[in-house]
Amino acid sequence: MPASETIEARGHLIDSGHLSAIMDKVIELNSNYEIVRFDIGRTNDEVSRIEMRLTAPSEAALADLLQELTVFGCSPIRESDVVARPAEKDRCVPDDFYSTTNYRTHVRLAGRWIEVQHQRMDAVIVVGGNSAECRKLRDVRAGDLVICGHEGLRVTPEFRERDRLGFAFMSNDVSSERRVEASVGRIAAMMRDVKRNGGRIAVVAGPVVVHTGGAEYFSQLIRLGYVDVVLAGNALAVHDIEYALSGTSLGIDLAAGAPVDQGHRNHMVAINAINRAGSIREAVKRGVLRSGIMYECVKQGVEYVLAGSIRDDGPLPDTVMDLVQAQDMYAAALGKNVQMVLMLSSMLHGIGVGNMLPAWVRVVCVDINPAVVTKLSDRGSTQTIGVVTDVGLFLHHLAMRLGSQNET
Repeated sequence: MPASETIEARGHLIDSGHLSAIMDKVIELNSNYEIVRFDIGRTNDEVSRIEMRLTAPSEAALADLLQELTVFGCSPIRESDVVARPAEKDRCVPDDFYSTTNYRTHVRLAGRWIEVQHQRMDAVIVVGGNSAECRKLRDVRAGDLVICGHEGLRVTPEFRERDRLGFAFMSNDVSSERRVEASVGRIAAMMRDVKRNGGRIAVVAGPVVVHTGGAEYFSQLIRLGYVDVVLAGNALAVHDIEYALSGTSLGIDLAAGAPVDQGHRNHMVAINAINRAGSIREAVKRGVLRSGIMYECVKQGVEYVLAGSIRDDGPLPDTVMDLVQAQDMYAAALGKNVQMVLMLSSMLHGIGVGNMLPAWVRVVCVDINPAVVTKLSDRGSTQTIGVVTDVGLFLHHLAMRLGSQNET
């Protein structure tokens, strides 16, 4: 038997493309819609509101449709509390669990709407008392009350701002045809705005930062106070320390652009030096390490987390080789009022961090490969702004722009 439900959605529905997406999804799932009421915002700032009556072939089909429409901010007109059922055992939830998005979410508990904490994508929502939080499947314990279905849920998508600090023209696509200087100016303005409002900036960086000659400019950003946390792999730290100790990166003299004799062993020399000191911090304290990104992190009190992988040499004693522990440390660092993330040529770490972020955290991804930015957006990090350029050149311009602003 056909099943029906009346839903509503609010926001900048037309210019965000959400209205057409809602209608397309209804048709795609072999259902029908009837517009009951549509109030269009009359100004730039005023939101629109739509009521639609949906008819699906069956109750099951309607449930699937409502689940799909949740990500566009649709919710039933009739209000009801969430359905929460206990997890049968650790790391195992009921089959109809609600899978979270990175959008701001509220749940209705005992007649009250409560905001879900620790918002992120690809998690479940666990409720207890008067609170609700996102939790990774691996962290669910037997008996935890897990939200199931779509009842009692409100999701608020992040609608594109009309002018995101002049970034609106950049946020629609990824292109290498824009001048780096123009992009850098807007990113610098965004970073100053975040710091002015008391927010923190996290940088996810790959070893390409060092290979392209960007280490000195990255270090300058740290000294200027525009970096609050660094999230990276073992390679960034190793090659940064190699450059600080030997002037090479992967055995290449960065000043001359040519390999040096026996340069292939320099990254192992760097690891050995840190092993002898006991840690990066001890190496700085003892005067073994006197420059570079990791040196500036220690001297300026910038938090850093190094997450290991199967290909790491060494690794450094500071590198966290337990993957789950590293993920938790990344998430904890990002949860400390991080309002902007700058991703510098690190696809795997960048995508990993993107999965941990709520949609309202600004993300700027800089990479010579446009596919990296595309992958972030395809995996749900739609707030990502992409800059396709050499990361060393980008950091040079950014350090110059922020440095000159600080001087004035």
